[in-house]
Amino acid sequence: MDYFNTNSSRRAMIKNLGNTLFMGTTIIPLQRILAQTSRADRNISITGIEVFIVNVTHRTNWIIVQLTASNGVTGLGEGSLGRRAELEELKEFYALVKGKSPFDIQHYRQQGWLRAASGDRLLAASFSAIEMALWDINGKTLEVPFHQLIGGKIYESLPVYANINRATSIRTPQGFATNARQAVAEGFKAIKAAPFDGFPALNSPIAEINRARKSGVDAVFAMREAVGNEIAIKIDAHSYFDVALSIEIAKELESANLSWYEEPVAPTQLEDTVAIHQKIKQTMAGGEFLFGMQGFRPIIESRVVDIIMPDIKYCGGLLEAIKIATLAENFEIKVAPHNPSGPVSTAASVALCSVLPNFDILEYQWGEAEWRTNLIEPKESIVNGFIQVNHRPGFGISLNQDVLEAHRLK
Repeated sequence: MDYFNTNSSRRAMIKNLGNTLFMGTTIIPLQRILAQTSRADRNISITGIEVFIVNVTHRTNWIIVQLTASNGVTGLGEGSLGRRAELEELKEFYALVKGKSPFDIQHYRQQGWLRAASGDRLLAASFSAIEMALWDINGKTLEVPFHQLIGGKIYESLPVYANINRATSIRTPQGFATNARQAVAEGFKAIKAAPFDGFPALNSPIAEINRARKSGVDAVFAMREAVGNEIAIKIDAHSYFDVALSIEIAKELESANLSWYEEPVAPTQLEDTVAIHQKIKQTMAGGEFLFGMQGFRPIIESRVVDIIMPDIKYCGGLLEAIKIATLAENFEIKVAPHNPSGPVSTAASVALCSVLPNFDILEYQWGEAEWRTNLIEPKESIVNGFIQVNHRPGFGISLNQDVLEAHRLK
């Protein structure tokens, strides 16, 4: 079923759009784009929303939001959070855009972001999904890709890494090695896994901790042996460790030549993260669950990580992500967006990354659903570890209705 679908024929004049759009530290002229757009299309309003819950696995649903404007253009956003569906939260934020111009994204932010950034990821994901869909409508209505709305792309294609973690149901060194080998065979030049998932509480018996530690370390070396020395391996520790254990395991893994060591402790534990960073050789990454500038500013300004990982599904959407990336650029910190998500979030993340000077690499959820690439049109395509930047209006995608109907929860 469509969990809520409210289409009304309301129209609203665009108020105070003016000739420029302010984005972070960049002012982008829109006069020429708008001059080529019919008055009817400029005077549009948001008239409806549909929410599709797409079942992927026993642990994953993709929450896809589709907004409709009065000119018939639709825009897509994604607010996936595991299996949870934030329907009430989406209703709350949809009320802020219903009957309003899709071009008034800053107005929507002023009305909703303080509430969305209150510390609840369901709220943040709902806010971000609607912001995403507004941008998609903007691009499709103005007949330009997202990157042209904000100054143009820097890259033609982007490197992506295969996150093999959820696809690895056999949680043994050999299980990780098998999937790592398969991802590389498909052309990926970088992979990520979380072989320490399920790590026991640190007050557990030492024998139990040592077994889990050995299993995780063995999995890393099994992956390295499987893929050779030229493939980047990234390890996500999901904040299971303390300072001492983080350092010990990092030293054990030195000869595995990791591309990065992600969140051995929560990056918001600034003193602990600094202590780890000073004692290990690996690059450190983190920040996947942080909200907005207020969440990222402490870890950026204190330089506790080398790479930040904002997720457009709950960091506040594309505009907030650009502001976060701009702050990081000032501190010479790279950006590798967190994206263990569906193809809608991936398309929006590609649009975001295409404009970031300090972009590093984008996450791709590998092997979780064989029909994944067919859910959108044109089909999602990764070749030799790279994904092409879109040149079509908006995010350049639409939903394949047949595939959607086959996998959505009704």
